[in-house]
Amino acid sequence: MAEYADEPELVRRAARAAGRAGFGRSCHPAQGRLLRVLAGGVAGGTIGETGTGFGVGLAWLAAGAGPGTTLTSVEQDPGRHAAAAELFAGVPNVTLRHGDWTDLAAAAPFDLLVLDGGGQGKGAEPPLEPRDWLRPQGCLVVDDFTPMSSWPPKFRGEPDEARLHWLRHPDLLATELRLAPGLATVVARYVTPAPGPARRSSRTPSGLAG
Repeated sequence: MAEYADEPELVRRAARAAGRAGFGRSCHPAQGRLLRVLAGGVAGGTIGETGTGFGVGLAWLAAGAGPGTTLTSVEQDPGRHAAAAELFAGVPNVTLRHGDWTDLAAAAPFDLLVLDGGGQGKGAEPPLEPRDWLRPQGCLVVDDFTPMSSWPPKFRGEPDEARLHWLRHPDLLATELRLAPGLATVVARYVTPAPGPARRSSRTPSGLAG
């Protein structure tokens, strides 16, 4: 992964470790900058991440986290977990867990939750339920989408149900952000449901343009 002048040193170290291991699924620099900005809005709160990998995304989050903020990330692969644990050994507000992404629930609820290794609802995996994981007004980030160019968004020629789940979720105010020509992220805010039956929104989100 190429290095950029504004990358924190911890990000660079994590990216180098990923490169040495041949791991090509680390957080994109554009995504990392977004995470750093979002983490800056969490002062004295909690941040969670599924899929630590080698810690690139977590390093961006740690670089932006406000005073008193704690961060917890989970990784299933033992080798990647060990590498990330070594990298963050001297960062007191970061906790790393080794296990399935669902193990992160023990640290919930979160003010900011980044789904990078489970919980997104992609493939056969069911998506997590925001009200079980987020504090009211908490922020949810789901990355690794290609930018949509029409509505509804498509994946392999079919409606992208994973992305639509988040954009239409009745408990979320969500949109898609285009971060690079081939990269988009869904960012959502958990809005505490009003009393009464939940209604699924049918509105078209404002994220067609990045």
